[in-house]
Amino acid sequence: MYVQTRPMNSHVPRQPYHKEKTKKETVWQKMVRHRGSYLYVAPMFILYLVFSVYPLFASIGFTLYQWNGIGDPSAFVGLDNFKRVIGDSIFWGSFLHSGIYTVILVPIQLTLALLLALVLNNPKLRGSTFYRTIYFLPVVTSPAVIGVIVQLVLANFGPNVNDLLIKAHLFSTPVDWLGDPTIAMGTIIIVGIWQSFGYNLVFFLAGLQTIPAELYEAARIDGANTLVRLFSITLPMLRAVGIMIVFLAIYGSMQVFDIVQTITRGGPYFGTEVVNTYIYHQAFGDAGGQSVQPNVGFASAASLFYGLILLVFSLGQAYVFVQMRRQRAALRL
Repeated sequence: MYVQTRPMNSHVPRQPYHKEKTKKETVWQKMVRHRGSYLYVAPMFILYLVFSVYPLFASIGFTLYQWNGIGDPSAFVGLDNFKRVIGDSIFWGSFLHSGIYTVILVPIQLTLALLLALVLNNPKLRGSTFYRTIYFLPVVTSPAVIGVIVQLVLANFGPNVNDLLIKAHLFSTPVDWLGDPTIAMGTIIIVGIWQSFGYNLVFFLAGLQTIPAELYEAARIDGANTLVRLFSITLPMLRAVGIMIVFLAIYGSMQVFDIVQTITRGGPYFGTEVVNTYIYHQAFGDAGGQSVQPNVGFASAASLFYGLILLVFSLGQAYVFVQMRRQRAALRL
């Protein structure tokens, strides 16, 4: 039986391939498809709306009244609260203290966190997980509890740090840790560095673990020492992560409250008053160790005004970050 076959070099015309066009999914369709995930986060989102978003917008209306927080606000003062905030020297003094706290804390804390992260990232280090846990413990400890303990340890009654320092012949006279404004502010900064140190340490560790090990191996083969690898590989590769860490550290430091309130309550004589403690004291009284008339309306105005300052600062940070990303993209081209 003769069967005709097609030559091997013959070309069979192919049918044109048409890729099926998929209809783009709308946002609502995506939400319906992932409805289980949204239901999972719904309780947290509802609580956030009730206890964070709603009070934020509700307090805007209080800024127009002089109100002690009891009953309904009725004494309408318009924008006088904002004028008082802008003209209040104590507010600007507390703003200065917040700035001093941030300017000193952030560079020291980030430098120490980066150096320790480089040490803990070494695969040859034994027990690195244990050390990471130890350094992160202050983060999960309540700042209020830490502040109370520090206040008791440094207080000038009963056994305290002064007794140990005098017995060790490091000081000849007791130090007024919480009574001298300069020393008290330095104490708060030291406690703040220690308490929030773990956050930045974990962030730097996460950034270091994203750097490919092949880069370090190639640098070793080329004869690069530790410092050359640090400045040529590690720091450039951490630039994007480092910028975000700096922004978060600055914003968090400008929001300090618990430690100051529990250690000094803004005293002595407003010497350690920061903006958040200033707002708290104006709303509930007892400012800088001195009783003041509670005024929720004035405190709300101060809070809104400070929030706008931080918003402008955050927008400036975002602009800088976007510009740096554009510069890196241009260099790659």
